[in-house]
Amino acid sequence: MTGPLVPFREFVLKVHSRCDLACDHCYVYEHADQSWLTRPKTISDEAISWTARRLAEHATTHALPSVTVILHGGEPLLAGPARLRRVCEELGSALHGIAELDLRIHTNGVQLSPRYLDLFDEFHVRVGISLDGDRAANDRHRRFANGRSSHPMVMRAVELLREERYRHLDLGLLCTVDIHNDPVAVHDALAALEPPLVDFLLPHATWDDPPPRPDGSPTAYADWLLTVFDRWTEQGRPMPVRMFASVLSSLSGGPSLTESLGLAPTDLVVIETDGKLEQVDSLKSAYEGAAATGFDVFRNTFDEVAAHPGVRARQLGLAGVSETCRRCPVVRSCGGGLYTHRYRSDHGPESLSGGGFDNPSVYCADLAALIRGIEERTAAAIESPAVRSPDELLAAQLDLTRTLLAALHDTLDGRGGALWDDAWRLAATVEADTAGSDALDAVLAHPHTRTWLVDALEDVEAGRGLTGPAAERLAATVAAAAVRAGLDDLPVPVAYRDGGLHLPTLGTVLLGGPEKRGAAVVRAAGGGFVVRREAAPGTELRIAPDEPEGPHWLPVHVLRRAPAPVLLLDDLDPFRDWFDAPATDRLEAEEADAWAEGVAEAWSLLADAVPGQAAEAARTLTTLTPLFAGEAEPGRHGLGALGVGPVVGAKELAFCLLSGFRRAKLRALSEVTDLYALDGTWEHRTPWGSEPVTFSRLLAVTFERAGLGLYDPHYLTGVPEALDMIENAAEVTVDGKQLIAAVRKEIAVRS
Repeated sequence: MTGPLVPFREFVLKVHSRCDLACDHCYVYEHADQSWLTRPKTISDEAISWTARRLAEHATTHALPSVTVILHGGEPLLAGPARLRRVCEELGSALHGIAELDLRIHTNGVQLSPRYLDLFDEFHVRVGISLDGDRAANDRHRRFANGRSSHPMVMRAVELLREERYRHLDLGLLCTVDIHNDPVAVHDALAALEPPLVDFLLPHATWDDPPPRPDGSPTAYADWLLTVFDRWTEQGRPMPVRMFASVLSSLSGGPSLTESLGLAPTDLVVIETDGKLEQVDSLKSAYEGAAATGFDVFRNTFDEVAAHPGVRARQLGLAGVSETCRRCPVVRSCGGGLYTHRYRSDHGPESLSGGGFDNPSVYCADLAALIRGIEERTAAAIESPAVRSPDELLAAQLDLTRTLLAALHDTLDGRGGALWDDAWRLAATVEADTAGSDALDAVLAHPHTRTWLVDALEDVEAGRGLTGPAAERLAATVAAAAVRAGLDDLPVPVAYRDGGLHLPTLGTVLLGGPEKRGAAVVRAAGGGFVVRREAAPGTELRIAPDEPEGPHWLPVHVLRRAPAPVLLLDDLDPFRDWFDAPATDRLEAEEADAWAEGVAEAWSLLADAVPGQAAEAARTLTTLTPLFAGEAEPGRHGLGALGVGPVVGAKELAFCLLSGFRRAKLRALSEVTDLYALDGTWEHRTPWGSEPVTFSRLLAVTFERAGLGLYDPHYLTGVPEALDMIENAAEVTVDGKQLIAAVRKEIAVRS
């Protein structure tokens, strides 16, 4: 198996190998692997010391910022306070100065008392308790060997952990699903305890030893869990539920949040009481020795375990699941299910692909029904409004720009210089004024603002700091907003270089020759503005933004010819040159007039052929940047910009504008929401070519062709088939499906 070694970040340390309960569903004592019979009851001093040494070694080798150690059993509290103290002390001492230690303990709660919790408080050990619901549900399996109920003792433990002095140690509740139990009663019993987290666990089963299905339903466990989900939703989601959170995360393009779902590689290893190093504990449900590696802490490093074929098999992501799973649309959320649940021996059901773990989960139908059921119930709530509404998309883009600006300010951490500090302070003053706030939004929404922010943030994070025009852009932005809002009493200090002061969305003030640099102050005045250079305090330049080009003023060209919307033809912004083709220099007035006429003619064609898209583009596009060559292309950042090369004829320009707008919209959507995840993991063949492509390429081409097909029906060929492929792909998220539904409505109009 190839690929980089995945270091362990989670370590299950068995401190005691016996239990005071006799749960009949326990994988340690009741399933295939009975190795517990040969292990010492309590972990030895030597095994503790070597474990601590190996942990420090592993954390140092891989520069891990933190490691999680879960004290486990059997029942770990049976090790006693003295032994647990020894464990906590040795682990903490070994990792001190190397990595943060996240200590946890999973217990049945029967032995939990203040003396244990005081110890855990001292060492910051968080406590998870196993509880299967109300008394009837819990007593179905979690009893003492003589049949006596454990529920009252567990409830005392839970209530103790809820006390104010111990509440910060509460890790949550682990509940094993039993479909004989009332799902609503189980949910309500757990929710009443106000846990910080609930983890529902499917009972361990394999194809050789499948889970019980009393009514024969292939989705009995999904039905049970969906009933819990409905109750959880009805009650306002009173506590986090890890399984549900994981599905919701993956549906929106995020990661899985539990080992039992998703394609994330495993990063867990088990240290038994005798120091043996094993794979994930649930494998004991498969067969005798399934979890064994042949390694121990005395002779072997954790890196040796990480290289073990069994561990590597669970780090392969998509390549580690069966062929059936790889073709399944929900595999990104499901991940093939828990590795243990895929096992069958060579004597298992003949319908499966073979022995071992190269099979779907024994809960396959349940997992698919659960994921689809949660998606059906939540799609409307988790969909991004930006996918449905152009106005929401514009708002989301502005929010993203403002977030980047705040991130840049925070990253500078006072190192932006006096000009930056003054501009940041004055931006707050502009923001406090209603007209000023709208004007600042208008300037920040200028597409080239985002190019500046992204580049500046990269420079600052790389330690290069703010230099050149990037250092001066915030002051120019605030000055432009103050001018647009007519804030006459707000002078804004700015800097200029190369003889020019560029005010975004307005134009460039000429203050000297090409080499001239200096400081100035901009102040709105009587519908225009004045500029006073520090080097010439007695002189001011008075400029009206809409006045024609002159010796001191180069206004941004504004295209105002109906039926096209009002658009800036920006050939001045220093951050405009981020297209595949270079941007032109300053256009002459007659060239700008030709652009206005050409765009108006092209827009007239679009308004007739695709009125819906023309109207959306009119609300969205703000800026055209003339390029030396090439067809229309979206700006590097932001939604409102298109770069357009020299195009002959209104028909060709209309086509270029529509094509560029579709690409710009898709890029903008991808910036504010996840339309897909794990791009490049699968390959797809488009209806238009023989070479396989990534999902992102399939989506981009399909989205563009669907839009162009409304203008020229030739482009609709293959689009319905491509939409089907996208909708059934594993990569697509809820928002991606929402976008596809919108495209289907678009092309239905043409049909």
